[in-house]
Amino acid sequence: MPESELSSETRAAPPPRTSALFGFIAFAALIAAQVFSILTSPAEGDMGHLQKIMYVHVPAAWMAFISFFVVLVFSVRYLWQKRENDDLLAASAAEVGATFTGLTLILGMIWGRPAWGVWWVWDARLTSTLVLFLIFVGYLALRAFVDDAEQRARWSAAVGAIGAINVPIVYMSVKWWRTLHQPPSSPATLDPMYTMGLRLNAIALLLVTIYFIRKRYEIARLERAVEHLAEAAAMGGR
Repeated sequence: MPESELSSETRAAPPPRTSALFGFIAFAALIAAQVFSILTSPAEGDMGHLQKIMYVHVPAAWMAFISFFVVLVFSVRYLWQKRENDDLLAASAAEVGATFTGLTLILGMIWGRPAWGVWWVWDARLTSTLVLFLIFVGYLALRAFVDDAEQRARWSAAVGAIGAINVPIVYMSVKWWRTLHQPPSSPATLDPMYTMGLRLNAIALLLVTIYFIRKRYEIARLERAVEHLAEAAAMGGR
């Protein structure tokens, strides 16, 4: 597909503008959810106040899954329809998903040191999550090193679609392989005194995730617009 055709939709429409008010509401909701959780949940019998890491650790893992689902959907759409905006949206979600996966791993290590006595163990859940993180770090590195926009989009879409397939493996790892990590935490498996805090934090972090993806998508479209201008200038200079 010619470059001019590939990028026509990016040039035709201005980038969307993410509402600053939405961002303010998202972060205010996250702060309120954290304060509510910390103040209303008692120390857990075995883990004490260390349990409160759950209010970020678990929702962060869920947001990573949601982000990679977005990557999968828009990567497949790109491979099917070759729409540049689908490529940019998938890449934006991949950045957010990789960030939340890294946060999940770090918080898990902070929790694991006092709970398990080690920072890291090659447990099925931890290992599969690390593999997922590395796949999307590789995805982002690929985008950074490929200059041709069409080739970059095509290769990224293939890696993104295949990499997202690892998400159900991560989720099911604690059921398929009974290793050190406990079964997945959810409102259905928690003591009722902790469920409201988890639900509120999940909703708040979902708003933050939407805001991050939208904002990164805006920036990506502006970056592509600048690339188009540079390409046009180079062509005109010949």
